[in-house]
Amino acid sequence: MRVAFQDELDSISQSLLTMLGLVRQAMNDATKSLLEADLALAEKVIKDDVNIDAIQHDLDARTINLIARQQPVAADLRSLVSTLRIAADLERMGDLAHHIAKQARMRYPNKTVPVELVEIISDMGKTSDRLIDKLSSVMEHRDAQRALELEKDDDELDILHRKLIGALLADSWNYGVEPAIDMTLLGRYYERCGDHAVSIARRIYFLVTGEFSNHNA
Repeated sequence: MRVAFQDELDSISQSLLTMLGLVRQAMNDATKSLLEADLALAEKVIKDDVNIDAIQHDLDARTINLIARQQPVAADLRSLVSTLRIAADLERMGDLAHHIAKQARMRYPNKTVPVELVEIISDMGKTSDRLIDKLSSVMEHRDAQRALELEKDDDELDILHRKLIGALLADSWNYGVEPAIDMTLLGRYYERCGDHAVSIARRIYFLVTGEFSNHNA
């Protein structure tokens, strides 16, 4: 029974990693569709979001079923409850990629991002990818030390977000209200993606150490 239970735990962990891989691809494709006004790629991200949702629903069902059947305690119960929360964070990250792609689609054939802000948005996309890449290692290896590093990486995303808002509020901004709203939303999507990554990393840290991270986000 214990071997079968551990096999199911391992399978659930692998599904979380698969889900994270889809989220990473979605975020990268969404950023590319945004910067290059690639309608086909934006449509792909929007369509494929259902795959991320499906994995979350499957994970929820399997996890709840396992809790009901095995009635785990201590570390096993913590791990399964954390699975539900991590899957929810990953689903939200997928939604954020979906929102970015919808912005690209809405402004097609024009590019959503003014030329002066391309570098900032590109850097936000790259920083998000770096966060997700590190998160993959944290989740796979239950690496508490790298989990703490994600908070520092997220600080870079926050700095870029503030830089973006500063550009929108500058006297030199001459694109009007609608593009400013677009850029405000996009900045928020990337910033929230980082927040969800940090939330997952903190949960892994807790699973490994039994203590909550006292680092500031």
